[in-house]
Amino acid sequence: VGSNKVEISILQFADDTIFFGEANMENVKIIKAILRTFELISGLKINFAKSCFGAFGEFDLWKQHAANYLNCRLLVLPFTYLGIPIGANPRRCRMWDSIIHKCERKLAKWKQRHISFGGES
Repeated sequence: VGSNKVEISILQFADDTIFFGEANMENVKIIKAILRTFELISGLKINFAKSCFGAFGEFDLWKQHAANYLNCRLLVLPFTYLGIPIGANPRRCRMWDSIIHKCERKLAKWKQRHISFGGES
C-alpha cells in the first residue's frame, strides 16, 4: 500500500474485516487512510464504536495510543472471531468448551431429524 509498498493483509467475512501487518504507527496511519477512503468512496460509515485495535507482543501503552488514533476500542485477548477463540491457549481444554458445546447442540438437532430408531422414519 502506498509509495513505501507497505504490506497489509486482510481477512474479510460478511461485514467484518481484520487487517494484518507489522505493528507500527506507519501501518496504523495507512489503515486509517484505507478506512477513510472506503467511507468516502462507498458513502458508508464505519462504526468505530464497534471496532477494535489489537497487536500481539506490543506494549499496552503503544496499543492504546494506536487505538486512540483510530478512534476505536482496544482489543482484549482472548477474543472470539467467527466462534473461534483467538489468542487463547489452545492446549487448555477450557478453550474448546464453547466450540464442543456448540457442535454437540448442532449434532443433537441433526440426530433428532435424521436418525430413526428401530426402522422408524
